[in-house]
Amino acid sequence: MALFAVIARKAPVGISADEFSERLARGFEYTKELVEKGTLKHRWILVGASAGLNIYDAESHEHLMSLLYSSPAAQHLEFEVYPLIDPSAFDPRSHLDDKEDAA
Repeated sequence: MALFAVIARKAPVGISADEFSERLARGFEYTKELVEKGTLKHRWILVGASAGLNIYDAESHEHLMSLLYSSPAAQHLEFEVYPLIDPSAFDPRSHLDDKEDAA
């Protein structure tokens, strides 16, 4: 499994404010179901940004895209996706080993 941080911003093009609000409410219910399944680890609202930050635990980026676009609000959201790694998996000195091997 892989972790992804996803920022979802409102982009209600082509629908009324009431219709968008209704779809957004259904989208919130959808994400609650993902939390219950363990696929969505965290849900946050970005205050003042008309956006949310969610942390997904997905099998792949294809699986993540399927989860995102299955939301009732997906057509009217813009997504920024950031793959995440555990800090213990990162070695800030690994590039030095590559330089030593090349010498």
